Amino acid sequence: MTRSRESRALILDAAERLFAERGFDATPTAAIADSAGVPKGLLFYYFPSKTDLLRALVGERLELDPIDTTALIARGDPARALLNISHMLRRLQAESAVRRVIVWREQRTHPEVHASLHDYRRQLQNLVEQVLRASTRHPIAAHRLRAAATAWVAILTTPTLHDHHTAMDGGTTHVASDADIDPSDPADLPTLADLISAGLRDDA
Repeated sequence: MTRSRESRALILDAAERLFAERGFDATPTAAIADSAGVPKGLLFYYFPSKTDLLRALVGERLELDPIDTTALIARGDPARALLNISHMLRRLQAESAVRRVIVWREQRTHPEVHASLHDYRRQLQNLVEQVLRASTRHPIAAHRLRAAATAWVAILTTPTLHDHHTAMDGGTTHVASDADIDPSDPADLPTLADLISAGLRDDA
């Protein structure tokens, strides 16, 4: 990696850490440059605005890399295949604050992040369709396959707040932390996978 690419990566790494810890709005660019160990001017050379930095961070680190679907396919068991995808996604989220926290928090107020999340869901849906098609023993109508994939992607990418609550303290409303956002941990994934897979049977 060249020095310029290394500096850019350090800036993105620092932004990822700080945006996850503090949120985008509460993180000054000076703190990002300091954490990355680079001059503030160099940060602005690569990213003229903090929004440009957020756009690059999410755009580059939310994208699904080419995935070998071999380990995800479960021939004759589409429910297992769906669960394999959920496990893969959870592993990717555990490795990335962008996937785990930032995108879910910032998509509320930043159109760039919302657009990246939309593209990510489309990529994930294509992956689910591909894996499901290979996991069924008989041809599936395209609209049924698409509906099943859409439902599973919605389950995996709809964030929930654990212990969501509000409390009044001196007139201020407090809500559960964004760190509690987990878009892929519904109560009973196996049951949901079975329900979706039921629609792919021959007699469905």
